[in-house]
Amino acid sequence: MTENMPLQKLRVIDLTRVRAGPTCVRQLADWGADVIKVEGPEIDSFGGARDGPDFQNLHRNKRSLTLNLKEAEGRAILIKLVEQADVLVENYRPDVKDRLKIDYETLRQINPRLIYASISGFGQDGPYRDRPGVDQIAQGMGGLMSITGEPGRGPMRVGIAIADVSAGVFAAMGVLLAIIERQTSGQGQWVQSSLLQAQIAMLDFQAARWLLKNEVPEQVGNDHPTGVPTSAYPTTDGYINVAAPADYAWKRLCNAIGAPHLIDRPGFDTFLGRQKNRHAINDALAAIFKTRDSDTWVSLLNEAGVPCGPIYTMDQVFDDPQVKHLGIAQDVPHPTLGKQTLVGQAVTLSRTPSQLRTPTPGMGEHNADILGELGYDGDAIADLKRRGVI
Repeated sequence: MTENMPLQKLRVIDLTRVRAGPTCVRQLADWGADVIKVEGPEIDSFGGARDGPDFQNLHRNKRSLTLNLKEAEGRAILIKLVEQADVLVENYRPDVKDRLKIDYETLRQINPRLIYASISGFGQDGPYRDRPGVDQIAQGMGGLMSITGEPGRGPMRVGIAIADVSAGVFAAMGVLLAIIERQTSGQGQWVQSSLLQAQIAMLDFQAARWLLKNEVPEQVGNDHPTGVPTSAYPTTDGYINVAAPADYAWKRLCNAIGAPHLIDRPGFDTFLGRQKNRHAINDALAAIFKTRDSDTWVSLLNEAGVPCGPIYTMDQVFDDPQVKHLGIAQDVPHPTLGKQTLVGQAVTLSRTPSQLRTPTPGMGEHNADILGELGYDGDAIADLKRRGVI
């Protein structure tokens, strides 16, 4: 099923749990890698919600092997996997892999070509190395919550696990870079990402405002921090987003909404002037947008070449014709849960696209297959099961 996929020859050991690590591995699995998800025989990393949408969306296209890494035989089986693997991904707290003796320095002695990816809350060293890290903590320490939300309302988290997901995607990019480099050197390396690093990187221009100009960005609600007007405006039946900060877009906007008199109003007629008069501009535009429904405005403004769009609820997102055309919602059959519709990849390759090939496996579903590939016969596998090794 992975024939002609970009990563079809890649074998990945997945030691990850929760979100950031599984996000990284999902990027590899969706492009054809043979991913072996190693799970503790009694571990449920999502609190009983294995059949829920979150777990199912994170762990498709993988095979599951249960393995007790605290047992010597369990670790020995992992070592056999490492000998044949290209990549290992883990997101334990940094000290855990050292205690289990499955750290990078140990495993690279066994397989020098191994690419070992680690995702942590704060990094593999430094003063916060051993702190537990989760997404919301990284959002706060990474500055995001201080610039999200309305002025005077206090810090606000964003509605997705952005530090987790971005750390996973950055780690996957690091793995792919290491694979490319290995073609020259023949050696693997240690790829590291953290929630804190990823969150700061995602600040992008907001971080650059401080680093280059010593500006501390503030909360501005739905307004763009620097480009005015860019905001959410009420209509007769909801809200729309409009973005017209450049001079040409501002002129198009004013003409399209029947307000050409706003174009050259003092304080509105230059980019810097609009930055200084954000509230007055927003008030003037809001009074006009309240006179028609969202669909009418979106159609009219798009015809005029003004960036705009509706503000959807989740059901409306996946009912949109362009979203349907892009095909990011993809189906995969599940043996007990029936047809599942999951979130596909956000990048498309013309010849070798990603695929949702198999659903999230049951815990230990592939024990016999994977251990058989390592040379264990049926009796040996049954004995491992009886003794709690798998």
